[in-house]
Amino acid sequence: MRLPTLVAGLLVAGILIPAVGTLDTPAQAARSSTSGIGIRLLEAPVAARADKRAWAYIVDHLAPGTVIHRRVEVFNTTRSPKQLSIYPAAAQISDRKFQFAADHTANELSTWITMDRHKVILPPEGRAPVTVTIAVPDDAAPGERYAMIWAETAKAAPPTGGVTQINRVGIRLYLDVGRGNPPASDFTIDSLTAQRSPDGQQAVLAQVHNTGGRALDLSGDLKLTSSSGSQHHSAGPYKVQTGTTLAPGDTGTVTATLTEQVPDGPWRARMRLESGLTKRAAEATIRFPAAGAARAVKAEMDTDSYLMVALAVGVLLAVLAAIMFLLIQRKRRSRREPSNA
Repeated sequence: MRLPTLVAGLLVAGILIPAVGTLDTPAQAARSSTSGIGIRLLEAPVAARADKRAWAYIVDHLAPGTVIHRRVEVFNTTRSPKQLSIYPAAAQISDRKFQFAADHTANELSTWITMDRHKVILPPEGRAPVTVTIAVPDDAAPGERYAMIWAETAKAAPPTGGVTQINRVGIRLYLDVGRGNPPASDFTIDSLTAQRSPDGQQAVLAQVHNTGGRALDLSGDLKLTSSSGSQHHSAGPYKVQTGTTLAPGDTGTVTATLTEQVPDGPWRARMRLESGLTKRAAEATIRFPAAGAARAVKAEMDTDSYLMVALAVGVLLAVLAAIMFLLIQRKRRSRREPSNA
């Protein structure tokens, strides 16, 4: 009789334990009262080293025919040895979430991925590096693709019957295929909506539109301010609930839940969101309803963020123009100078 398989725990880019928890490094894991298995990136592309997202996930843009290598580390913070299986599998963005396929399900991107080892036995408190190779076929069509690198440990069911327990941790892959520069990441915050749950908890929802060419993993915060005569009040910042991933062209909402009760308002709400190095902010005047959700209010995008982008682009173009001018002048001078031959 075939026994059922139970996925006992699942956590991405961190350490896996039966109860949910995250630790960024083996050293942090060792200091924690919990233990388990983990996986993390050991490096990021040079061009993206300022991007915290590129240190958690493999985020890259590659031309057809390109081969790259990324080093990851698997680790064991338990007091017993662990045998890990390491493999790629499919993923997709669906319902505004980064969704993992079951078991070893493959997709196009996962078939491009190989590892220098597929089995690792880690001693207690042990760790081991693994090299991940991504080889993009010469005829690969342009576009962004998603996959996972999994480290998995399994506990077989007892001979008398029962459930096979499988624990796995993973690192996300966001790979865009195309020639030239990568597509730009960008988004707009279209509206803010105040709401109150049945138990009275207040929250603000932001509707976000991914207007760029790369997927977004959104995080950020909300701050509230109000003025009444000479009195000024503020509340927050309140962290945005993470977990919203928007594919290019997609629209979805992110939520900031207030951690204490505030007056109904009106409030000037300022939502700041980011994905990697792309940061945007927007404001709207809101009022919390007695129950349910208020009407969505059109958000006013912070023009400062766009101005900074425009200034950066302008400076870059000016530098490139100056370099081209100097090269042209140098070439003209070399043509006018007589040859010594």
